[in-house]
Amino acid sequence: MTMRFLPIGPRMVLVELPDLDATLALFDALAADPVPGVAEIIPAARTLMIRTAPGTHADAALARRIARAAPRPGTAPALRDALLIEIPVTYDGEDLDDVARHMDLTTSEVIAAHQAATWQTAFCGFAPGFAYMTCDDPRFDLPRRATPRTRIPAGSVALAGRFGGIYPQASPGGWQLIGRTELPMFDLTRDPPALLQPGTRVRFVEGRAKLHSVAMPTPAPAKGLRVERTAFPILLQDEGRGGQAAQGVTASGAMDRGAMRRANRAVGNPRGRAVLEITLGPVVLLAEEALTLALTGAATAHVNDLPIAPGAAFAMDAGDRLRIAPPARGMRSYLALRGGFDVAPVLGSAATDTLSNIGPEPLTAGDALSPARLPADATGLPEPAPDLPGSDRTVTLPVTLGPRTDWFTDDQVQSFLAQDWQVTPQSSRVGIRLQGDALTRDGAELPSEGTAIGAIQVPHSGQPVLFLADHPLTGGYPVIATLDPSALDLAAQIPPGARIRFVARAPFAPLTLEPSHDAVS
Repeated sequence: MTMRFLPIGPRMVLVELPDLDATLALFDALAADPVPGVAEIIPAARTLMIRTAPGTHADAALARRIARAAPRPGTAPALRDALLIEIPVTYDGEDLDDVARHMDLTTSEVIAAHQAATWQTAFCGFAPGFAYMTCDDPRFDLPRRATPRTRIPAGSVALAGRFGGIYPQASPGGWQLIGRTELPMFDLTRDPPALLQPGTRVRFVEGRAKLHSVAMPTPAPAKGLRVERTAFPILLQDEGRGGQAAQGVTASGAMDRGAMRRANRAVGNPRGRAVLEITLGPVVLLAEEALTLALTGAATAHVNDLPIAPGAAFAMDAGDRLRIAPPARGMRSYLALRGGFDVAPVLGSAATDTLSNIGPEPLTAGDALSPARLPADATGLPEPAPDLPGSDRTVTLPVTLGPRTDWFTDDQVQSFLAQDWQVTPQSSRVGIRLQGDALTRDGAELPSEGTAIGAIQVPHSGQPVLFLADHPLTGGYPVIATLDPSALDLAAQIPPGARIRFVARAPFAPLTLEPSHDAVS
């Protein structure tokens, strides 16, 4: 067995293995005997994406430590969990007849085989609660649809490759649909919310689920800071909900974390307390009681008719209005309240994940937040802030080439680095969509694997997408390069119309290692 170590960035590396069994066996070995400095492991079909702790570099030395921890070649994955869940299914999927033709069975025989198999969750990704399940029936190795659907209903039971899955929410997808279940795959009223996690075994049975309603308490009306006007929804953000990869949940969090932390320090809060993330403008906020706030990031603002100093704490009395103008440069601003906002955390964080719809609801005109009145220290002095890009600028961003640079020709890699990519208006917290000379390639598919914040993925269109805070945890398009973490705050502030030029930094060279610890190439 060989392992390829492909660079992602200063603190991330992708380990590629021959197949799913080898991948899960290495995952088991690293879980049983952790390698010092490894903070998180995200398993996928043939890869482990490894994130290191602060102070530990993802380099050749780390790769050799991981290789020394690998099990002997041929080691089977452990029996990963005794938990067996029965999932009732109505077999009326749009692709059931096509699946029967692929398998050379009748639809009744497909249903019987699907129910006879014991499926096991190998890993989670794509969306919170989406479990990639495998079974030992080789007939279920099926192709994806030639043309993906733009919307697949929540609860759809599907097949693709050697995997089975259930869509936890409505989303695009290219898997073959054979049925549907009413059993929710991801429910924040459960603990844990994801019904299926790595190791969970599943048996499918025909029928309908018995659902139990849960009474949710009605929150008291909020009063304190009210939104009177906003061009875009305002989001609560903090440092994100890390450590939830087993449920298919990405970290999310503030896009420009430096600006968020400066705002919190200005009002005496801990640096990661939840703040309001404001996109562009204009915005008008009404104080319904006396408040102390600070605004950082892109925008300038007035309290009534008086300008406020950027990055400095300022006071508002009941009836005052904060008017935030559209920024001349940059994209996002951060408003911190001394003592914080009264908001319930979800999975340990108050961040709003716009892709997964996890976290507090976005705020629009008429919504309000109450102060939490948590302990705070002395207010801080304004701190120096970086210059922000305008739509008339070309922004240079450092990247590490890889992990999938080898899916592109040398000419395509040079084209990626040599040209200016324009930021399109379709960009969001999920990612910056770029427009330029397309990096066209063949239609080959990459098995789903972990994707990092800052990953620059190239879909079949050849127009790259630079993943940001709300990116999916796994993806099936090759990542040509990954943004250096030091440039994430700057990337968060690049507005539509601006141009981006990528500059490659030299990572460690890709390595191929054997469990015997010797480098092969």
